[in-house]
Amino acid sequence: MRELASPPPAAPAKRLAAAEFARLMAACGPFGPHPLLAVAVSGGADSSALALLAADWARARKGRVVALTVDHGLRPESTAEARHVGRWLGARKIEHRVLSWNGAKPQTGLQAAARAARYRLLEEWCRARGILHLLLAHHRGDQAETVLLRLDAGSGPFGLAGMTPVAETAALRLVRPLLTVPRPRLETTLAAFGQDWIDDVSNRDPRFARVRVRAALAAASDPERVAALIAAAAAALGRFRAAEENAVARLLARAVEFAPEGYARLEGRVLTAAPAGHGWRALAAVLATIGGLDYAPRGDAVRKLFAALAGGRLGGGRTLAGCRLVPEGERCLVVRETRGVETLTPRGARTLWDRRVEIRLPAKGRTRLVVGPLGAAGWADAVAAAPWLRETPIPYAARLSLAALRDRHGIAAIPALGYVRGRPRSRKKTSNMRLLPPRALAPAVFAAWPARRVPLEAERPAVV
Repeated sequence: MRELASPPPAAPAKRLAAAEFARLMAACGPFGPHPLLAVAVSGGADSSALALLAADWARARKGRVVALTVDHGLRPESTAEARHVGRWLGARKIEHRVLSWNGAKPQTGLQAAARAARYRLLEEWCRARGILHLLLAHHRGDQAETVLLRLDAGSGPFGLAGMTPVAETAALRLVRPLLTVPRPRLETTLAAFGQDWIDDVSNRDPRFARVRVRAALAAASDPERVAALIAAAAAALGRFRAAEENAVARLLARAVEFAPEGYARLEGRVLTAAPAGHGWRALAAVLATIGGLDYAPRGDAVRKLFAALAGGRLGGGRTLAGCRLVPEGERCLVVRETRGVETLTPRGARTLWDRRVEIRLPAKGRTRLVVGPLGAAGWADAVAAAPWLRETPIPYAARLSLAALRDRHGIAAIPALGYVRGRPRSRKKTSNMRLLPPRALAPAVFAAWPARRVPLEAERPAVV
């Protein structure tokens, strides 16, 4: 159940002026001329204020925004509410689209699943229309709650840096220009616009951890000051995280040779001579990319593996995070482990196999093929049919995890090796395969607010 809320008749906080919002946007830029932005709008105070501010900001630059509302379909009234938001925005000549989360919903972990579905729908819509910037309305209170939740979960300094104002995905930039702005100012801004909003009463449901943290913050003698102090601490840790990630990215450039077939060579001496905190994080980044993970693995397991690498104790090889480390003289190979890797039948023009490899096939004959790891038996069969495959420079350990297309007769194609059964030898890999891991080897560095952050009107300076 959601309730309509009206702006308060008088609020002590000052509205967020256009000039101040422009400075916040500039800190998240650049955006280019005639900007086209998408804004995620639930209808709440935060996202509604962001939509109105962003629309005015874009119009002043001869651009425009598109407001996107995700209808999760979890409540009977959700569709009507999404249309209501559309009418509000339409009256202000702001384009609005509703994205629906269709299909079965999980019985457990519903909040996490809904969040993942929301980001997926938003990103897919923006990608299809070439929109590079998606604005999100997370504010200072959300940042404080995130930091406290991560503290309770045992996060280290990287996690306690909280949310970044700018995050890059494979398709777009997620932009959070309001991270330093307290929620009361957003409510006052809506009052100045003369705009109502929808208050989601589920945000007061104590079954959810975030709601309990929010209640604890509200119980403080000066909630906004507490939130400001937590957000300021997160900003300081964000600057530390950015510096560390920069150092790791430079180390990766020196110590890692990444192959487009999906394996890597590590310069062991370069990697292990770096500060340990940089070395094991670089190793974790390689494991994530080769293993097709969304996030780099953390914890003692990576540190122990790094210590074994530094001490020359890999033996015949070690495995972690879906990868296998194989000594190669002073170097070390990191290859995808074949155990547990899926075998699937391509169903469309584009199939993502093993979360890392895009396979593109014509419709004719597609359903008669399956894709899976080449494996030792597959390699032996392919070499028997095409002895020239032995000349490949790809190490044997890496060949085993290459994508192989099979039919009822056996190996039909190995795109990375340029092998297609019944065709002449090719020295090039076929164009119907490319590596698309969910995580880049060196992703965009954490975007931290500068030490001298954008000053906010009528706000006490935070103490760090």
